[in-house]
Amino acid sequence: MNSKRKGAEGERELARKLRDYGFKTRRGQQYCGANGDADVVGLPGIHIECKRVERLNLYDAMAQARNDACPGEFPTVFHRRDRCEWLVTMPLDDWIKMYREAIPSEHT
Repeated sequence: MNSKRKGAEGERELARKLRDYGFKTRRGQQYCGANGDADVVGLPGIHIECKRVERLNLYDAMAQARNDACPGEFPTVFHRRDRCEWLVTMPLDDWIKMYREAIPSEHT
């Protein structure tokens, strides 16, 4: 499978996986030729860069997510290798901000 096709299948797979969790996600607009759109859309406030590769430079992928994210969106990289689980990578400062918003204040 060529890398472009594998990437598109990874985007469809991730969108399905997120739908299994109850989110209304779909593949982004890459298939229409638009640039700068998230690979998978439907998680408000999250810009998803999807990588379905065996070898990944996370810093390059994160730079791409940061460059493409709209103001107010958390840039994230959702990634996995063959026969491995999906992982999510994001900057620590963004994770802390999300975590603090999600937990009661007595825990911080």
